[in-house]
Amino acid sequence: MEAAANPAIKVVALCGSLRKGSFHSGLIRSAIQICDAFIPEMKIEYVDIEALPFVNTDLEVNGSFPEPVEAFRRKILGADAFLFASPEYNYSMSGPLKNAIDWASRPPNAWANKPAAIVSAGGNFGGGRSQYHLRQVGVYLDLHFINKPELSVCAFEPPQKFDVNGNLIDLATKEKLKEVLLSLQAFTLRLQGK
Repeated sequence: MEAAANPAIKVVALCGSLRKGSFHSGLIRSAIQICDAFIPEMKIEYVDIEALPFVNTDLEVNGSFPEPVEAFRRKILGADAFLFASPEYNYSMSGPLKNAIDWASRPPNAWANKPAAIVSAGGNFGGGRSQYHLRQVGVYLDLHFINKPELSVCAFEPPQKFDVNGNLIDLATKEKLKEVLLSLQAFTLRLQGK
């Protein structure tokens, strides 16, 4: 009798930029394509955070949340792992991403004991400072980030990394993104004891 195949790892991807054509949503689209083509044992679902209201505990009534928050929390609770595409705003993560993180951290904390990876793109350090702050928040939330490889894309340095629609076109960056995803897959399996 053959052993049953393990179900695919379910990864929820969150984009901290709400801008249409953002580089960060392009990184997520590319990650989905890479998994479909090369890592079929891992499936990425992009979850939009734009509809989430600002965190306000007055919106919590008898232990329940507004419907967009409830739907978001269900997605987070059902995930095996997370992929954060975190832009850098003023040396930190974006407000929309922090808001989403805060909603899912309301008791019971939906992030706890799950693995995650961060990718970013931008000027100077390629969004690296946002990654640092996100890691700090993750410590408190019991999120377990992969350490290596890191992916901070210097989006405005040659060669061109993204097209005018925010799609990742640089093959070297795609290969680095694939390495991040393989590391997340291996770390997730290790935390699951597989």
